Amino acid sequence: MSFGEPEGYDDRTRRLRPLGGRVRSRTLAVATCLVLGFGLIGGAVTGSWLLGGSGDGGAQGTFVTARGLWHSVPVDKLFPRTVLGTGAGPGGADRTWTRIAVAPDSGCKGAFDPLLAKALAPVGCERLVRATYTDATQSFVTTVGLLFTKGDQTAMSSLAKRFQDDGLGDRADLMPRPYAAKDTAAARFGPGQRASWTISVLTDAPVVVYAVSGWADGRTVDAPQPADQAPRSGAGTAPAQAGLGNEAEGLADRIERALRKDIAGPATEQPS
Repeated sequence: MSFGEPEGYDDRTRRLRPLGGRVRSRTLAVATCLVLGFGLIGGAVTGSWLLGGSGDGGAQGTFVTARGLWHSVPVDKLFPRTVLGTGAGPGGADRTWTRIAVAPDSGCKGAFDPLLAKALAPVGCERLVRATYTDATQSFVTTVGLLFTKGDQTAMSSLAKRFQDDGLGDRADLMPRPYAAKDTAAARFGPGQRASWTISVLTDAPVVVYAVSGWADGRTVDAPQPADQAPRSGAGTAPAQAGLGNEAEGLADRIERALRKDIAGPATEQPS
């Protein structure tokens, strides 16, 4: 019985035969595979950039897409008719807000007090959308706004840093204006009725989210207080005791959360 010899042997000399031709063939095959592999990897990366799937290109694509949400997302998604604020009230109490008016989408001319308009000017104004809500008892009214800016990521980050470093969000002369809709509980909600407010400059989207709250009975407020200060324990101001800081902060937070879901898209939303 005999067995076949391994490839590469010469039967007469038992020496290894020259394998140059076979090696060259294998080398060529390996090189071809490498070229094809790099080509596939390069194509995948390019496709990822084109689709905005990952990396800086994807983040930039999402940022740009967010700028157009004011007209691509239905108003009932931007500003739901009813907003639930579990634990958003004083002492962790639940809150429910009902939308009573939606302002027509517009530019920013006349929408802000002059100093706030000046502070927001570096990022420009693409579109402004606003809605006013009331609480379950119709004692309070809150206007929440989404300012879609023209600024890029650098401009938004710079503005956010300035608001934080200079405390612009806590200045009473930089309060947002309310939207007082006729024939609603907010009909008397003017500049003099502003009691508490919050302003949030996003850095991952060209959007400024804000809210301002007051009493529904039209009473004038002499000492308005920023929403991040009003809920603090021991605060003795009227806005703090009434929970108006919670109204502004809680509603703005829920509207911002909903906006972020719209920015992320349906692929990242969890089923309810």
